[in-house]
Amino acid sequence: MPEYEMQLNDLGKKVESEWLKTAELRPDMNLELAEYIVMPNHFHGIIIIGENQYNTSMYNTDRELEPSYLGITHLDAKHHVSADQNVNDNSKNKFGSQSKNLASILRGFKSAVTTYARINDIPFNWQPRFHDHIITTNEEYLRIADYIINNPNNWQKDKFYK
Repeated sequence: MPEYEMQLNDLGKKVESEWLKTAELRPDMNLELAEYIVMPNHFHGIIIIGENQYNTSMYNTDRELEPSYLGITHLDAKHHVSADQNVNDNSKNKFGSQSKNLASILRGFKSAVTTYARINDIPFNWQPRFHDHIITTNEEYLRIADYIINNPNNWQKDKFYK
């Protein structure tokens, strides 16, 4: 258990409430929220995007990459991309406007928090992008979940701690 606990101000409470609404606002995406933490200057969260009409699983039941995904017979294991030259990839999100993917989920979440901050004259800006990481093993999940849960214990080491 973490030694320290975050005490959220109004904006922090809004960040938390908007995050918790994420899955219910997008029932068609089969989302599951796991560990998360609202920190004074950042946010961490694990979101699981299950199979849905907007994606196709490229993992087998052991969460290892399934090489036959979209007819791929040769997979570059380091980058998890096709090494085949003639793959017929009909996936929707390429360049341009993104919808029904991680970027669109985070865009909606960040937009709701930003709108609240502006309406309430709270000085606030998100960093322009986000850092994402695909968790591929149970060990990795446990390590990242532990990092998130214990993040408040490391707040005093943050360069922005006052």
